[in-house]
Amino acid sequence: MAGFDNGVKMYTHNMRRAFHNIPSPSNFKIAIIDNEHFLTIKLDERSFLPLTHDEKIEAVKYVALVKKALEMEGAVVIVTREPLK
Repeated sequence: MAGFDNGVKMYTHNMRRAFHNIPSPSNFKIAIIDNEHFLTIKLDERSFLPLTHDEKIEAVKYVALVKKALEMEGAVVIVTREPLK
């Protein structure tokens, strides 16, 4: 049923705490989207492209750490991005 919200959320307080305990690279942004039965980590391509090679490696490591931390708290996690046009 589209638009039906039964109040069930995947993203818990412990997941939020785990996410915020991981230091993020400068000038790199991600969004955590709660899809009820799984979480999506959405990368911000506009903040990724201007990074140097080493900064990009750190950004990818950061995303992997966030994904692992959320999974350790019981989340099902996918990683996605929207390509730039």
